[in-house]
Amino acid sequence: MTSALLILVIGFFLGMRHATDPDHVVAVSTIVSRERSIPRAGWVGILWGVGHTLTILVVGAAIILFGIVIPPRLGLTLEFSVALMLIMLGVLNLTGAMHWLSHRFSPTHPEHHGSHTHLHSHGEYAHIHPHSHSPLTATSASPEHHAKEVEPPHWLRAPFARLGIFHSLRPLLIGIVHGLAGSAAVALLVLATIREPRLALLYLLVFGIGTVAGMIVITAAIGFPFVYAGRTSERFSSALRVSSGLLSLGFGLFLAYRIGFLNGLFNGRPNWTPH
Repeated sequence: MTSALLILVIGFFLGMRHATDPDHVVAVSTIVSRERSIPRAGWVGILWGVGHTLTILVVGAAIILFGIVIPPRLGLTLEFSVALMLIMLGVLNLTGAMHWLSHRFSPTHPEHHGSHTHLHSHGEYAHIHPHSHSPLTATSASPEHHAKEVEPPHWLRAPFARLGIFHSLRPLLIGIVHGLAGSAAVALLVLATIREPRLALLYLLVFGIGTVAGMIVITAAIGFPFVYAGRTSERFSSALRVSSGLLSLGFGLFLAYRIGFLNGLFNGRPNWTPH
């Protein structure tokens, strides 16, 4: 019992350490670079960790329970998908497309012309009021519009009420991609040390919780300079966003070259070591 508890504790801290992998940090930095509060940055970390943990549990369980073997070319392809994702995130950040997408797919303020009903949130609740972008009517909104509080649909609850659908799905999907690339290595590590399937699955869950905790700390730490810059200097804030985009693009290109050519994904001699 004591040894099992020790293994789970180690798994939690290894999960926190796993969250600090360079590709993880670079990916979330491109998202956090546009956040304007530390709590919102923390929600990004939670959602990334949830997506990562779900994939680790599903793929890891398949490997542990059914003995599924991942071929080297498939393993390299999954890791190559992380490189492509980093390149895409970098390009979106540098071109401003990330900003456009976040507004285009935000459920809290769809684009309208003239007078319309405006929905936005406070915490986990939302309210509506008449609103207009016309200069003749924009100042005529009632100051009592907060009186019309409404119970939001469940999909607008936190974190969706805090971030919006696009901002919530983005770190979730990024976490899933990272989980696909790293699940084999985690499962093989578990198989090498834990022979009891139930304990092995519990280890994966605790490991995943550790990655969530670690990523919360990382996104909060990364978010602090961006939040501070956004409140003090727009030029400095823009420079930080460009830097995060360049870092993501450059690191993604480096990974793509290493996986595609040095590790043999494209030359017919795949050499894959889960790590």
